[in-house]
Amino acid sequence: MPQSSRDVVIQIATPQPVPHWALLERQLLAAQAAACEAFFARYFDERGYLLCVPRWSGDDGPDDALENLLNWTMLHALGADDRILTLFKKGMVGHFRQYTEAKTSEVPMGRDGMYYQEFHACFDWLHHGEAWSPIVLHGLSEPGDRALVRRMRRWAGMYMADDPHIPNYDPEHRVIRSFFNGSRGPLLRKATALDWAGDPIDVAGRFRAGHGETSFQEMLDHFRDYTDVVGDNPMNLGATTLGFTAYALTGEPRYRDWVLEYVDAWVEHTEANNGLIPSSVGLDGTIDSGYGWYGGVYGWGFSILQIPWRGQVAHRNSIFQRAVYGFGNALLLTGERRYVDLWRRMLDLVNANSKVEDGRTLYPHLYGRLDRLERLRQGGAIDDLPPQGPEGWYEFRPQKFAPGAQELYYWTLDRSALEFLPQQPRWIAYLDGEDPGYPVAALQADLERLRLKVGSMRADTRSPDCTMSDDPNRMNPATTDALVQLMLGGLPVGRTGYPLHCRLRYFDPARRRAGLPEDVAALVERIAENEVTVTLVNLSPVHERTVIAQGGAYAEHQITSVRAGEGGDAQAVDRSHFVVRLAPLASARLVVGMQRYANPPTLALPWV
Repeated sequence: MPQSSRDVVIQIATPQPVPHWALLERQLLAAQAAACEAFFARYFDERGYLLCVPRWSGDDGPDDALENLLNWTMLHALGADDRILTLFKKGMVGHFRQYTEAKTSEVPMGRDGMYYQEFHACFDWLHHGEAWSPIVLHGLSEPGDRALVRRMRRWAGMYMADDPHIPNYDPEHRVIRSFFNGSRGPLLRKATALDWAGDPIDVAGRFRAGHGETSFQEMLDHFRDYTDVVGDNPMNLGATTLGFTAYALTGEPRYRDWVLEYVDAWVEHTEANNGLIPSSVGLDGTIDSGYGWYGGVYGWGFSILQIPWRGQVAHRNSIFQRAVYGFGNALLLTGERRYVDLWRRMLDLVNANSKVEDGRTLYPHLYGRLDRLERLRQGGAIDDLPPQGPEGWYEFRPQKFAPGAQELYYWTLDRSALEFLPQQPRWIAYLDGEDPGYPVAALQADLERLRLKVGSMRADTRSPDCTMSDDPNRMNPATTDALVQLMLGGLPVGRTGYPLHCRLRYFDPARRRAGLPEDVAALVERIAENEVTVTLVNLSPVHERTVIAQGGAYAEHQITSVRAGEGGDAQAVDRSHFVVRLAPLASARLVVGMQRYANPPTLALPWV
């Protein structure tokens, strides 16, 4: 069994009654893996190609295709069957080939292939991130996969000025030069609705479009105002995950250095903008991009007629749901809280602009041209507005402006961050000892969700030529949010395209793989600044099980001590992991001392 003589080994010998949550956890892992096999057989062919009409589009495109494998790598890293990783890799390679072969006829950027060098030719990081979410977590299971390492080096290099033919990044001004970027470089003109919507296609009677469109013209109308893409945008912080993952795989400092160089540029932009992260930065690295500091797609002032034919105005300053994790990447690399404290200051600044109406306090959620907003509400065009007009905060709501608030709490454990939220999340209440029924309720809810998904899959009679790539998304069986919270004490990975943040991760030394060993369940019950409490259970009445517990997803937390039970003595560890041997039906509550963000993040397996 691959263990070092330096490993601290905790022996748990006393059998205990098996708790309900442990049975549910193992059942959910096994059931989801089996359902994923059935899902793959239904929606993928023998080449790993998705059975759909491949399209270039922000409405239905390559990102939606890969989202059919969302959470599969995370599920494997938790302990699901190896088969799910085999199918993921088959689907991933098939996806690269399918979308390299797929070409546009009308959209200029995709005429030579929607993918080039196994990456989207040119699109935005909201969609890049959604597509790459399962890929950047692949290294949790197979950090030694040569193809993964090779690809991550290549993709990270596209944003590090490694190739003059892919000039996404300007190292002099430290900007990614366009909101639209990728393997064929940046788009340095205004985007058109066609750039977003893809080639013309029949819709009515054939597809169920995601935003309710019934014609291609309605698809174009949806993207009418998605034009301001030249210059940098905080959504581009998603590219730092490529650099982070390349560093965690290889340990080469150049990747770490680039991530920090680029994030530090955004720190400076924010300081120059009085504490508010600008949503648009010019090609010369200054905040005045021509769109205003609040401009750009998905920026502070991005209100659009989302469904123009119905006259509905949508407020989509979506960068703030994703960009917080870019600063989280810098925290993982350095342990410096200043990167996330910056986000906290921004939330305070925005909410300080509240107002009282009819006895209610209302908080702004957007900032921009007020005459533009009024024109949208009237259903008129905005391209003939004067160059300058009245600006200010708008879209006041009873809820505080709070994107990233739960992440802030998790990273800093500052309770005041939770005050931004309208109510405390159940997971946090559970960790506080106020909702002991949460683990069982969450796991049972996921089992019921799985039943409904499989039922929908079995009832789906569509043929591939009437299937959009996002149609199967809602039936993807892999659901890991509750498992990540409960097993790892971590933030759900979702589809943001960023790394995993967690307190503990597990490995099976007998099978030499990531994830909990067979029959073993884990429940993180409490999180503190320098301590985490976890219960490990061996459900097997026959076999002893050995599990390695690691501090953090990337060994970034140093384990200082481990104490078994309430009255047990703490054992010094001073490593990033320790070993637990569980006798048949044995379980133990372990109090694990740790120093957070003490180590350089690495995906190396603990026995390497």
